[in-house]
Amino acid sequence: MLKITDLKELIRAVDRSTITELTIKGEGKQEVTIKRGTATEFVAPAEAVTSAPAPTPAPVAVAPVKDEKQPEAQAPAVEDANLQKIVSPMVGTFYASPSPDADPYVKAGDKVTPDSVVCIVEAMKLMNELEAEISGEVVEVLVENGQLVEYGQPLFLVK
Repeated sequence: MLKITDLKELIRAVDRSTITELTIKGEGKQEVTIKRGTATEFVAPAEAVTSAPAPTPAPVAVAPVKDEKQPEAQAPAVEDANLQKIVSPMVGTFYASPSPDADPYVKAGDKVTPDSVVCIVEAMKLMNELEAEISGEVVEVLVENGQLVEYGQPLFLVK
């Protein structure tokens, strides 16, 4: 049985290494594939992810799987050539505000400048403030507070 904390540690380990892809098979049909630069995917029976200790994982052949616990980023309702993306520079956890009780750095409709802090991405226990690096108006926030994000994953759409 794999715990969510074990999955987060595996993601961090892949991010720190030169490995581009890792697949781990657990007991039964449980299988996890982590690929650098793409969405982390996971398939397991709902009862497979528990607080029980995780078995020692062993690398096996790679097979695509899907993460049922993490919602996929929603595509904007209207595609616009004038939209630019602010993407995550690393694998980590997205935080929209500096603290749980604070207002988000930005929300849809807010104006940003290149030096505007738009969020925090926590990686390896370090809080990294992410600046917009572009000017414009935030059209959409593509991820939720506390969501794991991947390297290169779009976080905001800016017009």
